[in-house]
Amino acid sequence: MPAAASLQSSRRHGRGRGGKSEKDGPFWNEAPDRAADFLLLGGAGLAAGSPGLGFAAAALAICTAYLRELGRAEGFPADFSGPMAKQHRMAALTIGAVIAAFSPFGYTAAGVLWVTLLLIAVGTAATIARRSLRLLRALEAR
Repeated sequence: MPAAASLQSSRRHGRGRGGKSEKDGPFWNEAPDRAADFLLLGGAGLAAGSPGLGFAAAALAICTAYLRELGRAEGFPADFSGPMAKQHRMAALTIGAVIAAFSPFGYTAAGVLWVTLLLIAVGTAATIARRSLRLLRALEAR
């Protein structure tokens, strides 16, 4: 997980290339986030003893970004709608990790992370459905 944090840190602190307004800005805005999704959610799945669930959540997260960028490529504004957009996924994962670290109420850390990942996966699937419908409606309204 340190690699994902490093990718995010590099992007936030302007190391490497310039910001979004640079020619390669869109790449540096998106690529580290997708790597972070893969590493953080996949890593949480490994910690939960359910790598399939973690990597499924990561794949769903990457699909949400793909749909947003597909809409932008078609000339529509970026769709950051949820219910489980990037900031919601990261907040849920952070809360789940903090709870897992203390494992209250007799639950195991792996169990807490498993439930967290399940909620993220279901919410992200709902986000994909919502963004897909919004994109299809926008395309049909052209």
